[in-house]
Amino acid sequence: MEKFATLKSIVKKYNDTSLILRILTGIIIGVILALTVPGNGFIILLGELFVGSLKAIAPLLVFILVTSTLAQGNSKLDSRFAMVIFFYMLTTFMAAFIAVFFSYMFPQTITLTADAVQEAAPTGIGEVLSNLLLTMIANPLSSLIDGKYIGILFWAVVFGMALKNLASDTTKNMLLDLADGTSQVVRWIINLAPFGILGLVYNTVGSNGVEIFVGYGKLVLLLVSCMLFVSLVVDPLIIAVSLRCNPYPLVWRCLKGSGLTAFFTRSSAANIPVNMQLCEDLGLDADMYSVSIPLGATINMDGAAITITIMTLAAANTMGIQVPIMTALFLSIIATLGACGASGVAGGSLLLIPMACSLFGISNDIAMQVVGVGFIIGVIQDSLETALNSSGDVMFAATAEYYKWRKEGKSLPDFLGGTTKTKA
Repeated sequence: MEKFATLKSIVKKYNDTSLILRILTGIIIGVILALTVPGNGFIILLGELFVGSLKAIAPLLVFILVTSTLAQGNSKLDSRFAMVIFFYMLTTFMAAFIAVFFSYMFPQTITLTADAVQEAAPTGIGEVLSNLLLTMIANPLSSLIDGKYIGILFWAVVFGMALKNLASDTTKNMLLDLADGTSQVVRWIINLAPFGILGLVYNTVGSNGVEIFVGYGKLVLLLVSCMLFVSLVVDPLIIAVSLRCNPYPLVWRCLKGSGLTAFFTRSSAANIPVNMQLCEDLGLDADMYSVSIPLGATINMDGAAITITIMTLAAANTMGIQVPIMTALFLSIIATLGACGASGVAGGSLLLIPMACSLFGISNDIAMQVVGVGFIIGVIQDSLETALNSSGDVMFAATAEYYKWRKEGKSLPDFLGGTTKTKA
């Protein structure tokens, strides 16, 4: 009994400690263990189990929440939803445009190798859009199994609308219970995030020495600078204009609550449950964020737009191709549309680089070598890209919600200078 009481006390102390503090502790321990006892399979397994469990529960969570929300007949997808989509598309385009500007200011070239990455990549924006439409109407069970969120969202909306008028109250209550139960499972998984992130950091530090980035240091620095500029300057500016308040408390909460986890999971889809919980903590309407957050994981791709633009212009510089400013602006539009389809294409944003390179007549063989460079620097590039994308999903869902609060005369949350209480 004494041992049980001790264990219970340890668990209680663990649960009472801030999740962020626990995650930071996990990061530090992961780095120390990677430098002192590398190659431990059990520690690596902790990270794989964490990411695997998030990826497993996220499709089910999205399908059940969206279906349940629409089936209740009280869905509130009003002007806020249109505003969220506007923010998602605007920031993705602005990210691509800023990547063009930074690339002109600090032009980069890439040392190409003889080997090309042998992956199937889309050859044009038409193929990207075609892939999206085909994914949308794919078998709903296969979409759930494969984690294809365009298909999951489409079928969840179809089933939700069908059940809205046909389902009995008993069925609707059952859907609510399923949604609550799935959300509870997600909370349990997130509560164990420090152990999973410890394993992810351990594996990353143990497997990738910083020396592999030396040759591409300037390229990595340009990518990181663009992403930080969008995250810390552009996004806050949009929030400040919309809400007329200091945006950084909201930015910080989103980076801390969503971006930190996304940085290590490197998957916007896997981070959906984390974002759902953060939206709840921010006091957002569940009818709203249960749809906008999964949608954001699909179309809010600021980081992907930056990666596609910078890598493509670097390829053009390497080949000695002069890129007129109007052509570069058109590239921003292509990168925006392509980035929205990144999650529907195997390999993510990197495999959309050949499509963008085709604008300048760069051969697919050369473009795939650029993709290969992207995979080399992906430990930094992809991690930061995912953190930017995922934190932005919550950031602009919250902005749209709080904008409506202001219009209705309701006070903003306490952390933004209002009086409405939110969870810490």
